[in-house]
Amino acid sequence: MDCQERFQIIYPQPDPLPVDLPASPLTKLWIYTNYDCNLRCSYCLAESSPKAFRRAISSSDIERLVDEALELGFDHVYFTGGEPLLLEDIYEILAYASQRMQTSVLTNAMLLNGKRLEKLRAIRNDNLVAQVSLDGSHPEQHDPYRGAGSWEKTVAGIHNLQEHGFRIHLSTTQTPANQAHLAEICAFHQALGIAEDDHFIRPLAKRGFSQAGLQVCKETLMPEITVNQDGIYWHPLSTDADMKVRSTIFPLSEAVSQVQAELETISQASQAELNTFR
Repeated sequence: MDCQERFQIIYPQPDPLPVDLPASPLTKLWIYTNYDCNLRCSYCLAESSPKAFRRAISSSDIERLVDEALELGFDHVYFTGGEPLLLEDIYEILAYASQRMQTSVLTNAMLLNGKRLEKLRAIRNDNLVAQVSLDGSHPEQHDPYRGAGSWEKTVAGIHNLQEHGFRIHLSTTQTPANQAHLAEICAFHQALGIAEDDHFIRPLAKRGFSQAGLQVCKETLMPEITVNQDGIYWHPLSTDADMKVRSTIFPLSEAVSQVQAELETISQASQAELNTFR
C-alpha cells in the first residue's frame, strides 16, 4: 500500500453512516509540555515560535497525569509542544513516563546533538519513541513551511537518533509543497530504514497559524485527551477555547467522563465520521 492509499484510509471523507464508537476510545494522553520552539512553522497549530511564551506544565503535574492515566487504562503518552527538547527537565519527564507506558516525544530533531543527544541517549529504552516532523525527501518540499535550512538539520538529527538505537516515527504534514511527492517521501523513509507503519501522513488543519486546511472541531475529531497548563482539551490539534473540556487538570478521571459523555452526544446527533490524526 502506497502513501496516498494510506492517507485516504486514515483521513476518510465524511461517511453517511452513523459513527460506530469503540467501547473505550480514550487510550492516548497528549501533553503540551511547552509552546516555545526553535522554529516558526507557518502552519503550526499551536502558534509556537521562538518568541512564544513557554507556558510549561510542571514535571510534578506531568508525573501525576501519567500515574492517573495508567490507572484509567491509557497505554500511550505523547509529549508535544512547541519543541519539548528546549526544556531542561524533559529527560527526567520522559524517563518517568517511559518506565510506565509507551512514550513518544514529538520533535523537529534539529537540537539532537551534543549534550541534548547524550541526555536522551542516557534514558533510551524500548518504550521511548522519537516522533520527528519531516515534510519532504528534499529541502524544497520541507523548508517552505518550516524555514530555510531546517530539512538538513532535521535529517541530521534523524541520523543521530538512529546511530544511538532509537525507534523513530516520522510525521509528514501534506502541503502544496510536497503533495505531489508523497511517493518520494515514502521512498526516502524506506531508504532510512524506517518502517511504513512508522510513517504518518496528515493533512493541513485550519488552526493556529495555518490559513488553509481542514476545518476541525469536536464534531469532526475522535477525541484524544490533551493537557496543557490551562486545562483539558478534546484533541491535540488545538488548544483553542472551543476545544476545551475542563479548566482543571485533576482528577483526570473527571475529564475522561466528560469527554465520553460529549462523545456519546455527538455520535447520536451526527452522521459524519470522526477522523483520527497521528
